[in-house]
Amino acid sequence: MPVKIKFGLSLLVVLVTAIAAYYQHVLGHDLTQYVAVFLGCFMIFAMWLFPEVKREETAGGVGRDSGVR
Repeated sequence: MPVKIKFGLSLLVVLVTAIAAYYQHVLGHDLTQYVAVFLGCFMIFAMWLFPEVKREETAGGVGRDSGVR
């Protein structure tokens, strides 16, 4: 995934996380507020840490070019 898309998605996750945490704070749900913040941070961390899967073969082990015709 390109860095520009990761950065934009990270900003979107931060925005949604902040809104969710604030809303939970207003409702008085302290534990849920911290869970929302943790999950938002974890999503951003995982997106930047783990690379995208790039497969050369299909799941059955047969290459894309070598198929039954």
